[in-house]
Amino acid sequence: MSPIKQSLPFTVVTFLLVMLSLSGCRGGSSEAAEKSAVVSVRVADVTGGQVEEIPLRFSGIVRAAQRATLTFQVSGTLKERPVELGQMVKPGDTLAKLYNPALQPAQDSAAAKLQELRTQFDQAQREWERSARLHKRGVVSEQNLEQIAARRDSLRASMATAEAALSEATHLLEESVLKAPFAGQVEALLVERDEFVSAGQPVMRLSSPLGREVEIRVPAHLLSHVRVGMELPVWQVQDRNRAPETGTVIEIAQGSSIRGELHPVLVSLPANSLSSGEPVEVGVTPVRESAVTVPMLAIVRDATGTSVYRVSENVAHRVPVKVDRVIGERVMVHPGELQPGDQVVYAGMTRLVDGDTVEVR
Repeated sequence: MSPIKQSLPFTVVTFLLVMLSLSGCRGGSSEAAEKSAVVSVRVADVTGGQVEEIPLRFSGIVRAAQRATLTFQVSGTLKERPVELGQMVKPGDTLAKLYNPALQPAQDSAAAKLQELRTQFDQAQREWERSARLHKRGVVSEQNLEQIAARRDSLRASMATAEAALSEATHLLEESVLKAPFAGQVEALLVERDEFVSAGQPVMRLSSPLGREVEIRVPAHLLSHVRVGMELPVWQVQDRNRAPETGTVIEIAQGSSIRGELHPVLVSLPANSLSSGEPVEVGVTPVRESAVTVPMLAIVRDATGTSVYRVSENVAHRVPVKVDRVIGERVMVHPGELQPGDQVVYAGMTRLVDGDTVEVR
């Protein structure tokens, strides 16, 4: 009995050791299978997309964003000009006065004519009121009352015409005084005192210091490379070592049917950056579309067509592509789902299946 009792523990221990060794082998094989499921591959970038060329520079002169060339609406002799070149003015300040001998008498005549008609109208109104009372008593006939009313209404219409004439004469007289429409600086004086000024002739230029802009002219084929709100570099010509300012496109001219015509593009400049009258250059960078290419080795051909494996977050996804032509060691493809900068597999595809986890070497 004693030998049997001694053999039982040994058998149990041996069984346990065998089971532990088997479980250890099973765990090791699972880890090895899991490791072997990760496919080692090599990847390359998808190239192409938009390519920026060298900036083209267009010259222009900085000017005030708010500016005006002031004129008189009437002709006459410039008698007063209380401002000087470069002087700052406020809205409503008197800039110049014109003398026209016919303006003041025309206003006085229109005012006198209106006063005369008002007196006649008041008299006609009182006469109609008296005749209306007598008409009720039967003293004045209906015909006479209508004649008096017609005369009164005619005077009312004449009075309205006289009021319009007086308003016109007053406005013409006011136009002989040139006032500042906004706060700014006198930029140019174009007429001297005692000179005759025709209606509409420029007298002076006024500019506001609040904003600056520059106008450039570009050929028609570059209009597609600029848009409203786009930021453009602006270089100062007199100091080329200075870093460029950043301007913003605010207006773009429409295309024209005239061949070879340059089109204006208006660029707004930052406040307190450049002074009015400074020559500058504005850069316009053409952007062209470049072909999307992948390595030739990345193309997979099968019964369904051509495709590539795109790697994203260490997972390979099969993406169908349409091959256009071969360029050296690369192939130009239609973009489809591929974008410039994507990574595609070009080595290690023999064991690769859609959705496999990959290890990029």
